[in-house]
Parts: sequence; C-alpha cells; structure tokens
Amino acid sequence: MIGVSPRTASARGTVPLLDRPLDKTLGKRTADQLAKQGVRTAGGLLRLLPRRYDTWGELTDLRTLADGEQATVQVRVVRSRARRTRGGRPPAIMEATVTDGAATMDVVMFGTVGLMNHQVDQLSPGTTALMSGRVGLHRGRKQLAGPRFQILDDLDEAEREALLARPLPIYPATEALPSWRLAKAVRTVLDQLEPADVPDPLPEHVREAHGLVDALTAYRWIHAPENAEQWRLARRRFRHEEALVLQTALIQRRARHRATRTAVAWPVPGADSLRADLDASLPYELTAGQERVGRDLARALETTVPMQILLQGDVGAGKTLVALRAMAQVVGAGGQAALLAPTEVLAAQHQASLEALLGPLGRAGMLGGAQRATRVMLLTGSTPAARRREILTAVAGGEPAIVVGTHALLSETVRMPLLGLVVVDEQHRFGVAQRDALRERQGVTDPATGAERTPHLLVMTATPIPRTIAMTVFGDLDTAVLDELPAGRRPVVTHLVPWERRSWVEGIWRRAAREVAAGGRVYVVCPRIDAGDQEQGDDVPENPDGHLESRDAGEPVRSPAAVTEWAARLADEPALAGTDVVTLTGQMSGAEKDAAMEAFASGAAPVLVATTVIEVGVDVPEASMMVILDADRFGLSQLHQLRGRVGRGERPSVCMAVTGVEVGSTAFHRLKAFAQTADGFALAEADLELRSEGNVLGAAQSGRRSDLDLLRVTRDRGVIEAARGEAEDIIAADPDLEDHPALAAAIADRLDEESQAYLERA
Repeated sequence: MIGVSPRTASARGTVPLLDRPLDKTLGKRTADQLAKQGVRTAGGLLRLLPRRYDTWGELTDLRTLADGEQATVQVRVVRSRARRTRGGRPPAIMEATVTDGAATMDVVMFGTVGLMNHQVDQLSPGTTALMSGRVGLHRGRKQLAGPRFQILDDLDEAEREALLARPLPIYPATEALPSWRLAKAVRTVLDQLEPADVPDPLPEHVREAHGLVDALTAYRWIHAPENAEQWRLARRRFRHEEALVLQTALIQRRARHRATRTAVAWPVPGADSLRADLDASLPYELTAGQERVGRDLARALETTVPMQILLQGDVGAGKTLVALRAMAQVVGAGGQAALLAPTEVLAAQHQASLEALLGPLGRAGMLGGAQRATRVMLLTGSTPAARRREILTAVAGGEPAIVVGTHALLSETVRMPLLGLVVVDEQHRFGVAQRDALRERQGVTDPATGAERTPHLLVMTATPIPRTIAMTVFGDLDTAVLDELPAGRRPVVTHLVPWERRSWVEGIWRRAAREVAAGGRVYVVCPRIDAGDQEQGDDVPENPDGHLESRDAGEPVRSPAAVTEWAARLADEPALAGTDVVTLTGQMSGAEKDAAMEAFASGAAPVLVATTVIEVGVDVPEASMMVILDADRFGLSQLHQLRGRVGRGERPSVCMAVTGVEVGSTAFHRLKAFAQTADGFALAEADLELRSEGNVLGAAQSGRRSDLDLLRVTRDRGVIEAARGEAEDIIAADPDLEDHPALAAAIADRLDEESQAYLERA
C-alpha cells in the first residue's frame, strides 16, 4: 500500500486522525464492511485508491467487462419494466436495458411488486445512473443482477456543474460497498485533514528534483480531483513514493547484510588453473557471449560481496558451460560448488554433461584423472544409501567437488563447509525459500570477523518468471545474458490450434504421421496423467511458480487432456496406423522412464505422450514436432521450455499449441505472445505485462497477485531506477533512517511480518 506513516500521539494524548479506527469516524456499519477489505483506520482508507476516473460525459465501456467481475458502471437507461414472477418468490422482477453509448447490457432486480414499480420509476428511460454489481451472463448477454445504483440526475444544478468539471473517482467496489459509498467515506476523512496529520515519506529534495506534490496535496488530488491533471500528478507522486519505499527497504536490507555477511573471494584463475585446463580441453571456441559473461562472473566471484546473478539464455545457448567455468574457478581454488536441478532426469543429465565437458579433469583420484582435477557427484532421492553416505562424508570433509542434485541437496543432512557457489537451474521450478535454503544453511562464520560467509549464487533460466524480472528491475538480481542464437539450432514455427476446429486438430495427426515417416519424433504433452487426476500432480515441485494453477477469464471448462486418454486415442488414430505410441510421466519408475525414452529416441515408438516431465533435460535431436494439448494450462516459461525440446537437430521443426480459450482473453494473449515470440526474455516481459510481478517483497513468486499498488515494472523502470539511486544516497548518509522518520514509518507500514522475514533471509 502507498504509505501513510504512523503518527505519534498529540500532546493531549489523543489518537492521531489517520490512526483512528473507522468506526469512530464513519460508523460501525461502514467500518465493518471496510474491515472485510483489510481497511481499519482512516489512513488505511486513504490508501484505498480509485481504480479509474469517469466523467459526466464519458460512459464506461461495457464491452470491457468480464463475466464474474465486480464492476461499477456509469450508464443511461434505454428501457425498464416491472412484472410479476410466476413462482411468486420473489413476487416481482424489474428488467432494464442500459447503455454506455456503444454497447448495451441487461439489469435485473427482484423484490416486492411495490418496490419493483418504484425502481422502474427511478430508472425510467433516459435516466443516467451509477450501478455496482457482479457481471454475469444470461443467454449469452452480459447482465447485472440486483445491482446497487445511484441516480445521477438527482443532483442539483450546482452539484451537476461540479461533476461536469471534475473526474469521478471509481473505487474497487463490493456488493455491500459500491463506489459512491466509498467515495463518500473517503471525503469524510479528507475534509478533516490538516498538514500535520500527514508526515511525508518523500524527502523535500526528492520532491523538488522531480516536481512532486506533497503527501496531503496528493491525497486530496487523487481522491477529489478538480481536473484530470490533478489526479495524474497525484498518481505520479505516489508511484515515486512507492518506488522509494521499496528501494529503501531493499537497500537498507542489503547494507545490513553486507555488514554481517561476506562471501569467500575466489581469485580469477590464471594460466595454471583448473578453469584454464578446462578451456584448453574444449573441442570448440567459446562464443563471444560466453566469453563476456564468463569475465563478469569471474570478477564477481573474486569479491567478498555475495554474488546474485541471473543468467538468461535460450535453450541450448551454452548456460551449462558458463556455469561450469564459474564452478571450476571455485573448486580449482579449493572450494565446493553445488548445482540444484528441479528433476532427477535433469540432474542426471547435468552430471553426465559436466563429466563429458571435464573429461579427465572430472576424475580426481581416479585412474586416468588429470593432475588438476575435481569430481562431479550426483545426489538425488534415488541415490542408493551407501553411495549417499559416501558423498555426504566426502563433502562434509571439505573435498573440493561439484555436487549436482535435486531437492535432496536441501536436506539437513547435507553439509558443505567450503561451499562457495550455488547454481540453480530452471529457477522457475523452485520456490524462493527452496532456492535460498542451500545458501542459508551452508553459510559458515568467519572466526576472525564473526561475519557469516554466504555462498555466491548463479540462477539460470531460459524464460524468467515475472517476479524474477521484477527483482532484476528493482536491483536485487543482476543479469547476464547469452543472446546469440545457439549453434546448430533451428527456429521452431509455432501455431495455435483451437479445439473447436476439428479438421485442424485432425490435421495435426496427419502432420505427425509425415514427421514420423521422414524419420522424425513427435512429442504430445498433456496437463494430466489420468482424467481424474490433479493437473501436473506428478511433476510439480513442492513450491512451483504458480503458472499451472493460474486461470484466466476465457479458459475452457472442458476436462483437460490426460496422458492415458490421449495415448489410447492416438493408438487408434487412423493417420498414425502402424505407429507405436509410448507414454512418459513422473509417476513411472526410473527404469520405466529410461525404457520409454530409449524407445522414443531410437524410433521404435516415435510418438511420446507425456506430462511436463520432458520440460527440461530431454535431448532427442530427431524430435521435430511438439504438440501441446490444452496449452493454456501451462505458463509461458513452461511452454517455451517444451518448445525447446524440438529444433535441436537438422530437421525443420514445428510446435502446435492446442487450446479452447476465448479469443481476446488474457490466456489467449499469453498464447499469442508464445506463438509470435521465440526469445525467452521477451516472453518473460510479455508474461509480466499480462500477469503482473507477484510479491516483490515476499516469497510468493506467482504473478496472480502483485503487491505493487501503482508501480508497474514494465512501465516504470525509469522511476524505479531513479528511486534506487536516491535510496542508496539516503542509506549511505543515514543507515537507520533516524533523520527520515516518515520514510522509516512508511517502510514499517508497508512490510508485514512475512515480508520482513523474507528480507532478512533473502
């Protein structure tokens, strides 16, 4: 929320106005309704900002309203009538048609005959009114059932003239508290305010530098503007305040942690080093991007400031080699490194890839091992007990090694006293707490200084989730980008296919048959294993990013596609006659998974029906077609990863995303962005636009709810960056904000206990 700082009590001991309970100001009935929205004080009510502004001559566009939305609309009545109902309960109904000048919708109300006749009189044709209620659909038409309303024609001449000149604030309404009642409550508080009631979190020099109004003026202009310029200036001021409060909280946290936490400085490797030996052994030259990012990581690792870098690169862009060179810098200097992967399939593939890249350099203490070498160990839930004990003993004893693992690495039994670098692959598959748990637990205390040693962090992804993008903009994650087109990769053409176009869906299987006949392989991905299962129940990590659970208006109500169902269908599909179909899910045993992948890769069963267990870690160069059924059930990062399973060989490849979403819905626009954009970072930006940032100051990383009020990361980057510089100057001169009590109070008001705890451990 936009901060109204807690005030100290006056000399007479009275409670400051903005801290007073609303029942003392507005009455118990209204206060109880506002309490349901989390608003309990006068200051909290001021922070309930208008969602938009209407004017007398501008009617709300009814075409933008969605089914289920709680809305307040300004409309003109076209017709109205009352009639008795057949059942008599309720005895009468009032039916009306209203318009915004471009579209119409229906209004219905139920009650006694006398009441319905009275409402017909109030809502006679030509009447202009505000109506608040939940939008529904009845026989295909939008409808407001039982809305609350206010007749605007009832205003006297002076009030009408005032409204003609003033924007009308429209608040987030509920059935019990329509917009006009909220506006009246806010004005009750505004009319009592004095300058001393509203301490300003924005220092005067910041306001002057950006031409921003003071807090009291901003509250008056945003809630009761005389013209559009006033509310725009007020919102501009509050955006900057929000950015400064958030940035100051983050920078203050960072400054405190730097005073108490340091990282081991790992020197940049010279000519006689494990990393230099690795570079010399590579059968190819590093790309310019790999060289550039490698230098940046090397410089970050040689400092005692804990590194936090997001490495973004498309599928196959060489992120693993970049990470290995960074890990070689650490283990070559006597430290330990950990690579955290979301699935056992990917962890095993990482181990194999790292050992292949290292060759003799990865066989320390073994026959044929190089003089300067390390070991790559794999630790997952399936690791045999004896091997697990061997690994735990080795790393607990401080052996310089690379440990690749899944969530098993997060176990309390894993101790790595010399852990210098944590690499997290496919970060969208981990919750924030999971991602940071390994770093927090492995930190050791420097006996000389008492400071806690924190491992460096490298986060890798092909498509960052919206919250990660937000954290890079807020400065809490630095970024490194591999932006070259991976060598040998072919662009994948993507098509959206609506379920209702049966001929198009049938055409997918004819195309699949052609791919198989030409030596290709075809993936078919479903959101469920069996028709009665929870979506993705077998493959979702403990704290996923929320993409799978998100639902947008316009999504279908049909039963989502299931692996068992579609494997049976495709086995009987005439176009695929004679083609073996195999399945792969997370519930299968390791041996079953290996057998399925072997059959698919070899071509014995060239059609694989699977869940998102294939999202990462599966590399079949012959795969040339990806079919994603009910694609709207997946987030953009997952869709991009799934598409990355094809186009890895010489064959031109295609991706078919089958969906039943309504054209124009948020889900449709997300899929449209997926079909039109092959760049992972651009997709993340599109996801951020569509789904918002998530909780910037807390552990929740789903975009279903943003904890930002007015700021938007994609639109307000300049404001956020300016506020970051101002916050750094403030904290440098006043670390505890003793000279900025209003700003300190706004931070305390902004951060709940969960956010405080998150900032302390992040």
